[in-house]
Amino acid sequence: MKEITPQEVENLLNDGKELNIIDVREVDEVAAGKIPGAVNIPLGLVEFRMNELDKSKEYVMVCRSGGRSGRATQFLEGQGYNVTNMTDGMLEWEGKTE
Repeated sequence: MKEITPQEVENLLNDGKELNIIDVREVDEVAAGKIPGAVNIPLGLVEFRMNELDKSKEYVMVCRSGGRSGRATQFLEGQGYNVTNMTDGMLEWEGKTE
């Protein structure tokens, strides 16, 4: 499983790189703040909404601490998607939120 740190994600965004970020936390968790531009697909719905994702794109999976996003990453990898898990999740995120 590919992994990226919250600091690396923030650096890429600050450098103007366009990232496809999927936040797999629950709706109420995301309401408290998410990475700008992140799309919320709660972990329990990933299997049912993966058709919304494009296999030709790369995705960064995010959750609170890295566990749920890790499970989503493993599942989507198995389905042929190009995904990377953001380790340590939003607990370690120091960048902007919306």
